[in-house]
Amino acid sequence: MERATVLLLSSSLGGGGAQHVMALVARGLDRDRFEVHLGLLRERKIDPAAMPPWVHVHALDAGRARAAAILVIRLVWRLRPSVILAGAPEIGFLTLFLRPFFPPQTRVLVRQNSTVSAALAHGGVPWYTRLLYRLLYRRAEAVICQSRAMAEDLARETGIPAAKRTVLPNPVDLEGILAARRAPLAWSGAGPHLLAAGRLAPEKGFDLLIEALSKVRERYPETDLTIAGTGVEKAALESLAREKNLGESFHIMGSLPSPYALFPGATLFVLSSRYEGMPNALLEAAAAGLPLVATPASGGVVDLLRGRNGAWLAAEVSSNALVDAILLALASLRPGERFRHEFLAATKIAPIETTEQAADQATERPHSAIRGADVSKE
Repeated sequence: MERATVLLLSSSLGGGGAQHVMALVARGLDRDRFEVHLGLLRERKIDPAAMPPWVHVHALDAGRARAAAILVIRLVWRLRPSVILAGAPEIGFLTLFLRPFFPPQTRVLVRQNSTVSAALAHGGVPWYTRLLYRLLYRRAEAVICQSRAMAEDLARETGIPAAKRTVLPNPVDLEGILAARRAPLAWSGAGPHLLAAGRLAPEKGFDLLIEALSKVRERYPETDLTIAGTGVEKAALESLAREKNLGESFHIMGSLPSPYALFPGATLFVLSSRYEGMPNALLEAAAAGLPLVATPASGGVVDLLRGRNGAWLAAEVSSNALVDAILLALASLRPGERFRHEFLAATKIAPIETTEQAADQATERPHSAIRGADVSKE
């Protein structure tokens, strides 16, 4: 059987959840069915060990948008892929703008990695971003959202029709999470140990979590917090921690291949975001069985966690609400307690297979929405 060529476009291999998801998809697509290419717009060179040998990595080293456009067009014509998957809206905008310059048989999918209304209101995006959503997303075969709430929000904000929207939860590296149990990172101190993960950016709300930590320690003095991530807010967060006199109870681990090795020793995973789509860090922590505390950062997060065993949803996005939820969780938990989060099966988490179905159907039915039997529909 002739393999279909698939081109995944991402900014880099490091950084936030969008890049992590695209790397998981690249590793997980069936090499017997797909010839997999990963185009990285901002990478200059790649460690050969970063990807399995069957994934063809193209480091485009595009410093500016104009350079990226030329390099993407050249790559697409060289590969002539059946399907392109753009890993985030900004890459989707570029890809869809360039689509008239691609070979006519090439189909384009876009992964929407945030709730559009929140990104437009609080994400610091240019004023014309809504127009880009409205005009360019219509050129895609499908816009992939991680939850039904995200898809409904996309429709309200941009008018994208149902035929262009599909719901597909993010993949989760279950093998990596299970393997990390054999080589966990040690936590110091008695705990409780709070864990958070993500890009160090204002929307992630880590400042709220640091403020909450100082109050939680009034009840549980040995509580500590580790954040796995990098980003522009690192210095500001460390300054806030000093202001709160947190000392050794607060750590930023920086860039890790994954936070999985921190899971076995963590007491509680905390999502403190001001707004989100469907955060992969939360799904990965759930797959490891960790107890979860989260802000109502999106409709998808609320739908996922409300009323669930082993999950505590804060009443609002604030440090005080986080304190209340964390204290309630800590008062309820036994040492080392883990949970079988049933929503993982209900939402078909870890669906590399459904990503393959999306690629297959985009190839076989180029002008239709991508709606496989195992892909959640609106």
